[in-house]
Amino acid sequence: MASVDMIIRKYVSPLGWAVVGMFVLTLALFLCLGWVEMLAFALVCATLLVSSAVLSVGNTTFSATLSVSNTRVSVNQTMHAMVTVSNPSTSVTASASGDLPISQSSYERRDERHHERFAIPSLGSHQSKQTAIPLTATHRSVVTVGPLSVRKGDPFGLVRREYRLTEQIRVYIHPDIVPLHTLHAGIIRDLEGNPSDDLVNDDLSFFGLREYEYGDDVRNVHWLSTAKTGTLMIRQFEATRRTDSSVSLDVAAFSYTSAEEFELAVSVFASIGVQCVVERRALYAQAGRLHVQPRKPADFLDTCSEIEPDVRASTMLPNLAREALLACDKASLYCFVAGSAHDVGDLRRLGAAIPNSATCVVVQVVAGASSAVRMLPECVFVTVGVLDDLPLLAKVLS
Repeated sequence: MASVDMIIRKYVSPLGWAVVGMFVLTLALFLCLGWVEMLAFALVCATLLVSSAVLSVGNTTFSATLSVSNTRVSVNQTMHAMVTVSNPSTSVTASASGDLPISQSSYERRDERHHERFAIPSLGSHQSKQTAIPLTATHRSVVTVGPLSVRKGDPFGLVRREYRLTEQIRVYIHPDIVPLHTLHAGIIRDLEGNPSDDLVNDDLSFFGLREYEYGDDVRNVHWLSTAKTGTLMIRQFEATRRTDSSVSLDVAAFSYTSAEEFELAVSVFASIGVQCVVERRALYAQAGRLHVQPRKPADFLDTCSEIEPDVRASTMLPNLAREALLACDKASLYCFVAGSAHDVGDLRRLGAAIPNSATCVVVQVVAGASSAVRMLPECVFVTVGVLDDLPLLAKVLS
């Protein structure tokens, strides 16, 4: 039964099985009723089936490789899928056709799928043919390229032989991001902190010595160097900060007034997260069911490519702070990104849940609005209307 099922699926098309059924039916009617018209119809069906079987015969011993020019691209960037089909045998192959499915899954275009088909000519022994297929990244998503199949069949579409030659390749279309200034938010003089580039007069990480200036604390005088040089020398330290960071994105669909506003929120979330990773800050990122601790910017952007709005969520915003604290309760920076459907009071409650020792930043994306920064008792409240205004956030924290 398994072999019969394989033949049904692999060699005979649904149209071919329809012709087989018509042949059996018309032949049975001729035998039962003696109608010559049914015999003629049965002969036509038999001729089609035999011709299709003959036309689909040929050597299709192909091998193939599939590659893409870049597995990580940005929106509107063009990449190329490279298909190389070879003949590893010693005999000439028959001409065939290649089929490369390309699916682009996103919340805007659920499982958008199309097929790139191209002709494969007859190949001599150890010959190959390379085909380049351009692909343009139209929107943030994850694109699946492949698997490549080679098909040999008849012009009528009744009989075909199809072979899968390669595996799938995933291509991540990253969201747009903007570079930010260095984030200086952190808990100072912390034993678990990392030295920064800022020099201070009192901290844990010794940096060097400088000459005494009026107003310096005499407790920081380095007496041994002072005795050697005859000049008062003061210790300098690198400011240490605990820089664990938590960045959360509200993915509830009701929080955003349009798909463009949601994409803006994802870009803001991605830009802040990438800056944290670039600065080697321990990052805890949450976006709905996605919880990651990336160590490389590219890995974090791969995760951002998969973010989708949750249409079933109804009370997700109040849980953002709780989920952030559960993931990391000792972070020095908590950043929340939400949409324009929430009022300021709802967003301020996020900051109220964060410990006073940490910096809390709430970013509300309002597509097309003027950017603004407000210092509230609970948090730093930033309104972002366009992505290019996001560097204001880093300036506030610097």
